[in-house]
Amino acid sequence: MKVDAPLVAAGLRDVPAIATGVEADGFDGLYTFEGPRDPFLRLMLAAEHTHTLELMTAVAIAFARNPMTVANLAWDLNAASRGRAIIGLGSQIRPHIEKRFAMTWSDPPARMREFVGALRAIFSCWSEGAPLQFDGTYYRHTLMTPFFTPERVPCGPPPIFLAGVGPAMTRVAGDVADGFFVHPFSTPDYLRTRTLPTLRTGARGKHHDFEIAWPVMIATGVDEEARIAAENATRAQIAFYASTPAYRPVLEHHDRGALQPELHVLSKQGDWNAMVSVVDDELFDLIAIRGTPAECGHELARRAAGLVTRVATNAPYVAPPTVWTEVLKAFREHADETDLSPTGAP
Repeated sequence: MKVDAPLVAAGLRDVPAIATGVEADGFDGLYTFEGPRDPFLRLMLAAEHTHTLELMTAVAIAFARNPMTVANLAWDLNAASRGRAIIGLGSQIRPHIEKRFAMTWSDPPARMREFVGALRAIFSCWSEGAPLQFDGTYYRHTLMTPFFTPERVPCGPPPIFLAGVGPAMTRVAGDVADGFFVHPFSTPDYLRTRTLPTLRTGARGKHHDFEIAWPVMIATGVDEEARIAAENATRAQIAFYASTPAYRPVLEHHDRGALQPELHVLSKQGDWNAMVSVVDDELFDLIAIRGTPAECGHELARRAAGLVTRVATNAPYVAPPTVWTEVLKAFREHADETDLSPTGAP
């Protein structure tokens, strides 16, 4: 099983040191996300300063861009890293697409399916010389001249992963993607009984090489004070996710669906403190892991056993890199004693 680390950097100048440190510590991959900074730019710097790490956007927001802009970024990142890029895409939710990115929102599963189809058509044009003729409902790409065609590279185009929570987007991922990013707002039981069976219904999700990655929320730190701060930050993140209608299926699966509208009202009121108080310890421990780095590493191995092909630490706070190295060490110690091969694999 592969273990990935988040690329959390205060700025671009910090990326080389963090990336080389993550690689030296034995992680398999490094991922960015669509937050306060662009997810592609930091990975390009990481590509320059690493040799073995797989470099993932987990995730870049597809609907904030278009297939051609993503194709250009993905092609260059994969070429610069000599085939180590993984392009993870997600849909986000309507308010962010319309109000933050000023882009169009409609029928996310159908749009995402077409987005990936358009990406593959562009990649085929660039890598195989096929005519660019993609004419869809949401995206149309029918012009590509030699001047705008990037040079072919031995590694070819990168794999495409999709992220999702509900069954519709999960089904799309199983049909058209090369892998799936489980949302951090998930649980082992939801993953086992809902997500994996849905992925397996897809043409690609049935394949043995279809990767399933799970970034698990972890609250830990070097001492008790740091762990308390990490737990508070993680609890706030859980409250934010739980307030979102798109993530309600996870709550409903655990008979906690009534929390979503309650938290949604509080979020509209901007009462973030009240939202955090709604996330009780039972819900926290369903979604996230807390404790010392060693305890978290062991629990991460226990939760991931037989479910996924790669895991990652997900933390809405900054911790010293040594903390994640300790989590990784404990994970691998426990993994040596645990069967971590995915169950129900095709």
